[in-house]
Amino acid sequence: MQTDSHMVLPRPARPGSFGGLMALYESNYVRLRWLIPDLQAIRHAGIRMISESPSDFRLYLEVQEATRYTTTMRLTYFLNSDVGVVADPDLSLRLYHDAGQLEAMACAATHCHDALRSFSAPGGGELQRRWSRNMMLNKWLEYCADQGHDFARAVAQAWIAGSSEAGLQQVQSSNISVAGPVCRQAL
Repeated sequence: MQTDSHMVLPRPARPGSFGGLMALYESNYVRLRWLIPDLQAIRHAGIRMISESPSDFRLYLEVQEATRYTTTMRLTYFLNSDVGVVADPDLSLRLYHDAGQLEAMACAATHCHDALRSFSAPGGGELQRRWSRNMMLNKWLEYCADQGHDFARAVAQAWIAGSSEAGLQQVQSSNISVAGPVCRQAL
């Protein structure tokens, strides 16, 4: 398994600096490889995968755009809430294949969980907002790996929601909101 502790940096990167942010993108890439060892498998737009873990919610990945050097994807959980199904956290990611970097480009403006709200708080400049989003992604990817998520075991499939084995129904994007006040459980 590749680890980010073996990355060689030309000089120590300062947290909050642009160079440090690029090192964080590299660390995000390493952590994504823990979940998706063969990144060639997701180099096609429209791929949707679900990773299931006995100790965590279902993790959903959708490839939205794939080009020669980049892949743009969405990574989220879908949770039940008082307002219906919500995606939280809901991150838009860009994978830079040639540079070996992964950037969290955007995340939902509001979150169900207090711990996530501090990462999306407005304030600071663009560099600080990128640091916050990508620190959140870094921690979440490590958490997902610790929980046993692995898209190599997942099969490409449509996002589904509903009951356990029987009565699965397709989730329509119009039924999904990006935030909700109180999340109760995973789908």
